[in-house]
Amino acid sequence: MKKLLILSLLILSSLAVFASDLIIESKTQTFADKEHKIKLDGEVKVKMDNLTVVSPRADVTIRRNKKLDTATFYDKPYAFEINLNKKREVKANILQVSLINKIVRAEGDTQSIITEGNTPIAIINADEQEYDTKSNIMVAQGKVGIKYKDIDTISDKAIIITDAKGGLKKIDLIGNATVKQDKNVSEGHHFIYNPINDDMNVSGNTKTIAYTDDGKKLTIHSDYQQYNKKQNSYIGNGHVKIWFDDYYAQGPKVTVFPDLKTNKMNQVYFVGRSKIIQEDKDIIADKIMITLDPKDFKAEGNVRTVIHNIDTKSMDGDL
Repeated sequence: MKKLLILSLLILSSLAVFASDLIIESKTQTFADKEHKIKLDGEVKVKMDNLTVVSPRADVTIRRNKKLDTATFYDKPYAFEINLNKKREVKANILQVSLINKIVRAEGDTQSIITEGNTPIAIINADEQEYDTKSNIMVAQGKVGIKYKDIDTISDKAIIITDAKGGLKKIDLIGNATVKQDKNVSEGHHFIYNPINDDMNVSGNTKTIAYTDDGKKLTIHSDYQQYNKKQNSYIGNGHVKIWFDDYYAQGPKVTVFPDLKTNKMNQVYFVGRSKIIQEDKDIIADKIMITLDPKDFKAEGNVRTVIHNIDTKSMDGDL
């Protein structure tokens, strides 16, 4: 039978900080006064508010003022928090729980899963993860991989913000970030994704590769990009460059619109002094509209065309 640790002075002195009960269970428990630690072995279970941690062994450090400080769980512990129909799970080699600040820190081969009902809606893998149960903010670092619905991401760091009920509010990717959605891939230094609006902002040497239904590739380079999945539209700002089939175009700003009937991307609209190159022709204009299917383009405003490598001898002979 499990033993329930009742250290009245310690628990009572900590309740003012917790404002809730702390329950610690294990097969064996040892209190080492010199080490300022409680050592727990065998089927360890710690419960605080909605957070529960289970582990083969753990220890709890005690401050000099006799307040419990940090619980450290070893040998691949498991933590979970349940809010209504949403569940957050954390697995790692080591878990540290600050009993004062209510912060959970996971180290080594970490994985977090956010589940709604019986369906996992987000899976986060990283070298390290830290979750603040008060602010509902998670920070993951080191080879971060996130799977959210049909989105897969890779980055050096990620900040995930949820609401009080466990629903995702924001995903922030920082450093060498890549986002894959269906066949499309985007790269950049900093991604901000809003799951509520299905809106994504990317900054820092951004690149997006999108595919049409017939398999043709549209590549967009720019300083900044914004993508809205519901509207299926892209906005690119700053040193925009686009490649499509035998077209190359560049300009200060571009918007990629879907077809009104099919909602599939079909129109690429440059504004500001822009250029499109096709084979030996350069067309420069204030506005350039490219249609992907059927492939065509239209230039407006101070249009200037340059045709390269004209065979003047051949033209003189014809005359």
